[in-house]
Amino acid sequence: MAPPNCCSPSPLPLIRFLVGILSAVLLTFPRPASTAGCFKSVISFGDSIADTGNFCKLTPAGSMCSPPYGETFFHRPTGRSSDGRLIIDFIAEYLGLPFVPPYYGGNQTEFGKGVNFAVVGATAVASDVLVNRGIGYMATNVSLGVQLELFKKLLPSLCGSSDGCSNLFNTSLFLLGEIGGNDYNYALGLKMTTARIQELVPLVVNSIGSALQVINQSINPYTSPISPVSETLFFFSGNETRH
Repeated sequence: MAPPNCCSPSPLPLIRFLVGILSAVLLTFPRPASTAGCFKSVISFGDSIADTGNFCKLTPAGSMCSPPYGETFFHRPTGRSSDGRLIIDFIAEYLGLPFVPPYYGGNQTEFGKGVNFAVVGATAVASDVLVNRGIGYMATNVSLGVQLELFKKLLPSLCGSSDGCSNLFNTSLFLLGEIGGNDYNYALGLKMTTARIQELVPLVVNSIGSALQVINQSINPYTSPISPVSETLFFFSGNETRH
């Protein structure tokens, strides 16, 4: 079964939200020529599953900033938590795009074809909220909310006009996640009780849901709403029993 032709005419913008490992399914298919130029940019948020170098710009002493990380493909450490490529790298290759550059230390001239805000150790929930719940150690305070603020600050330089933003968002692939696992990992590392860890679940879910809303609100002035996302946010909004 061949992947759908994402360049088919559609009244809706060609923006997809791919969550975690499910995106890798796409990579089992050869890339048809018709997908060339379909997406012109990848904008990524998340943690170590997607970080292509941000953590090492912030914390150069991190373990993934030194060999043997990166030795298989890049032949040098790149800040990826891998000795080769990550899922986001394979997605970019599949779409015929360059590897997505990290935001920190990145060159803004590169961001026209993608920018990556993901950071190793990032949490879905804001770091100050986790600290108030007894989780005092985190590898980074660049939580999902901070990543979204960086995205909003960068927007004027990514697209300086309404037409420019419309073109950017209609041809951008947004990757959100994997994110949220570290929130639980930090709590587990502190040997918190199951009950206390379960209290984090609605916080994590709400943080991810809020992130989707922020992205949706950021792009709505320039694109048509993404109906499946909008419907899901409406259905689950404010109802913690459905989490």
